[in-house]
Amino acid sequence: MAPTNNLLAYSLDPVGVDPNGNATAAAERIISQIIGVLTIIAFIYFAIQMILAGYAYFTSEGDKGKIETARKRLTEGVLGAFIVVIALGLTALIASLAGIDNVFNLEAMFKIMGL
Repeated sequence: MAPTNNLLAYSLDPVGVDPNGNATAAAERIISQIIGVLTIIAFIYFAIQMILAGYAYFTSEGDKGKIETARKRLTEGVLGAFIVVIALGLTALIASLAGIDNVFNLEAMFKIMGL
C-alpha cells in the first residue's frame, strides 16, 4: 500500500462571502471587530500621548511655554483616555441591555480575526 500524502488531502475553505451564510451576522461581526480594534488603538494612542507629555514636562527646564504645552498635552491625553473608557462602559451597558453576552472578550475577538 502506498503512503498517503495528508498535505494534498487538505481542503481549503473558499475565500469570500459564503452565499449560504447570514450576511447580516457577518457584517455585524466585522463592524464589531473594527470598533474593538479602533478602541484599543485609541487607548494606546492616548497612553503614549500622556507618556510623551510627562517627558516634555520633565525636560521643559522651567520654560513657561514648554510647561504649558506639556500640561495641555497631558490634559488632552487624560481626557481622551477617559472618553475611551466611558465609551466602552456605555457600550457594555447598551450591549447588556440588548442581551449581548460579553463585549470585552478580546481573546475571542482576536481568535475570530485570526490573530
